[in-house]
Amino acid sequence: MTKFLGMHEALEVHELLTFKTLCLTKATTMSALAQDEELKAILASDVTTGTEHIKQLQQFLTNREDVQ
Repeated sequence: MTKFLGMHEALEVHELLTFKTLCLTKATTMSALAQDEELKAILASDVTTGTEHIKQLQQFLTNREDVQ
């Protein structure tokens, strides 16, 4: 990976980060309202993976060194 993202790439990563943050917020909120245990498990899994995805996207915007 290169050390720097192009302007359009940084904007696209930022859009993805915004979308994933919105998804994480919705999954967290809905998991508190869900009554079905299977649905709660799916939402909990989505929260876990969404959190990891957000961390990875943040690294693209903040980490300027080579990432392998």
